[in-house]
Amino acid sequence: MSKIVGSPLPRSTRLLLGAVPLVSLAVVYGVLSYRRHLDNPMDRLMPTLGQLAAGLVEITTPDKRTGEVWLWVDTRASLVRLAQGMGAGVGVAVVLGVLMGIFSTLRALLLPLTTALAKVPPLALLPIVFIFLGVDETSKIVLIALGIAPTLTSDVTLAAVAVPREMVVKGYTLGASTAEVVVKVILPQIMPRILDSIRLTIGPAWIFLIAAEAISAESGLGYRIYVVQRQLAMNVILPYVAWIALLGVAMDLVLQLASRWLYPWAAARGG
Repeated sequence: MSKIVGSPLPRSTRLLLGAVPLVSLAVVYGVLSYRRHLDNPMDRLMPTLGQLAAGLVEITTPDKRTGEVWLWVDTRASLVRLAQGMGAGVGVAVVLGVLMGIFSTLRALLLPLTTALAKVPPLALLPIVFIFLGVDETSKIVLIALGIAPTLTSDVTLAAVAVPREMVVKGYTLGASTAEVVVKVILPQIMPRILDSIRLTIGPAWIFLIAAEAISAESGLGYRIYVVQRQLAMNVILPYVAWIALLGVAMDLVLQLASRWLYPWAAARGG
């Protein structure tokens, strides 16, 4: 049995199995949508595949008034906000998490606070952030950073604490300073886990971004979804949701490939 559990699958098999639920979902949706439109040709809750294609053409065709393509304008605006928010949150989490992992006094001082903040739903902080920072770009970036930083900080702290102490002692024995121990011993050991943790924050970061854009923005994927939902334009909303999912998968894949390329030893041992 031990030879069966966790046995690796060929790449072609993994790709085929991964495609099965996606194709099944598309087929089920197509059948249900077709049946709904047989009963009510004016139904707008489940657009047909043809209507979805028309919606995709609409959002990728230059606007007659402005000449801009909705999808690209909104994607660019959202990705800039997401990069800034995640960059700030990850930067704070890594620095603070490593320091808390190294210095027990700092860990005892700040770990209860970061643990408590990690349990607070960031969307509950949305009104507070908007009140103090206004409704401009800064508030959106801060919300994303606040949403991912506490949990990521706790995870980085645990990873730093888990680094074998004998490795740290050897670094000091060889004459390394604390900064050198951090850069040359601790960070290389925990970076694969940090990258995996960042991958897990992509979904929550998108949630915070879409919520902030829906409330106050002039462009962005969340803004567009909120605007067109007033007209029940599901043929636009569903392609936007699928596009967000595709962007998230692409971001996850880039981080996964970066981890395998930079730290092949971690991939070889399974994480």
